[in-house]
Amino acid sequence: MRTLDDLEVQGRRVLVRVDFNVPLHDGEVADDTRIRAALPTIEELRERGARIVLASHLGRPKDREPELSLRPVADRLAELSGADVTFAPGVVGDDVRALADNLAPGDILVLENLRYEPGETRNDDRLARALAGLADAYVDDAFGAAHRAHASTEGVTHHLRDRAAGLLLQREVETLTGILSEPARPLVAVVGGAKVTDKLGVLDRFLELADTILVGGAMCFPFLRAQGHEVGDSLCAAEDLEPARRVLEAAREDGRARLELPSDLVLGDRFAAEAEKRALDGVDVPDGWMGLDIGPKTAERYAEVIARAGTVFWNGPMGAFELEPFAAGTRAVAEAVAAAPGTTVVGGGDSAAALEQFGLADRVTHLSTGGGASLELIEGKVLPGVEALA
Repeated sequence: MRTLDDLEVQGRRVLVRVDFNVPLHDGEVADDTRIRAALPTIEELRERGARIVLASHLGRPKDREPELSLRPVADRLAELSGADVTFAPGVVGDDVRALADNLAPGDILVLENLRYEPGETRNDDRLARALAGLADAYVDDAFGAAHRAHASTEGVTHHLRDRAAGLLLQREVETLTGILSEPARPLVAVVGGAKVTDKLGVLDRFLELADTILVGGAMCFPFLRAQGHEVGDSLCAAEDLEPARRVLEAAREDGRARLELPSDLVLGDRFAAEAEKRALDGVDVPDGWMGLDIGPKTAERYAEVIARAGTVFWNGPMGAFELEPFAAGTRAVAEAVAAAPGTTVVGGGDSAAALEQFGLADRVTHLSTGGGASLELIEGKVLPGVEALA
C-alpha cells in the first residue's frame, strides 16, 4: 500500500477521499469527530503545498435532498482548519473543474455529496473519470468506505497513476492487521451485537487467532439456545442457530480460542427504557421476558479476562446500552477495555458510540472510524479501496 511518503504533491491538485459522513442537526454538524480525524492528512498535504479537492458522501440520498448537502461540513472544516475552503456547487462538471484548477497551494475545495451522483455507488467509469479529471493525484483517507468498490474509492484509481493512502487509512490498516499478525498475548476478542450471522466471519477468524472470545449482546442467545437453554422473548433469529452450533463445536476443538458466554443476565419485559427490569442469576429466560444486558457476574468475569490481555479487540455492545437501565454491562466492558494495560482496539460502530457515551473514547489505543470496513479486514476480506492503492 502506497503512503503519503510515496507521493509528490507540491503545487499539484490532490483529490482526497475523506469520510465526512457526519450527523447534522438543524443544518449544522452535530458531531465533528470524523472531520477531525481527517485533519492530519489534510494538514500534511497543505504544508507540502498541495491544492486539495475533498470528496465525501453523506447519508443515503435518493435524489439531491438539500438536507444532505455537505455545505455545513465545509463550513465546519473551515473553522477547524483555518484554511481557505471553497464549497463546490456539485460533484463534477465544468464549474467544479474551474474551481479545482484555480486553487492555490494550501487551499481546499469541498465537493458536494458524492451520492448526489447515482454513478458513485455503481462505480460508474464516467463518474470515476470525471473525478480523476479534477486532480493530478489521489489520496484515500476514508477507511469507513474502503470496503466499497465505488467510483470515488476504486474506480478513480484506474485514471490516476499517482495514488496513496492518507494517514488515517494507513493507521487503520496497519493497526488492525497488526493485531492479527503479531498480537501481544493473550489476544482477547470481545464480540457483541444483535446477530451471529453479522459477526460470523469475525468469530471464525478469532477462533483461529485469539486466546479467548467473550460473547455478549443479543447474539449470545442463539448460542445459549443451542446449548439447550430457554431464551424467552429474547432476540434469537432462527437463522442464527445453526451458525451458533457450528461455532460452539469448532470452539471445542484443540487449538481453538476459548469461547465464553454469559452466566447471568439483566431482563426486561419489553425493549424500552421504562421497561420493568429484573436480574437473572442464570441464563434461562422465562416467557414474557427478554435478555437486554449481561449480568454483573458476567461483566466482572469478562473484565478480569480483559485486564489480563496483551491485546483486546472489541466490537459490539453487551446489551441495549442506549437504554440506561440496560447499559451497565456495556459500561463495565468499556471501562475494562479503557483500563486494560495492553493494546486495545475498538472496531467502530456501536462500540465506538458506547465509548463516546461513557466518555472513554480517548482511553483506548485505537478507535476505528469504520465499523463495516474494520470487520471485513478482520475477517480477512480484501478491501477494494485498499487494494486499489497497491
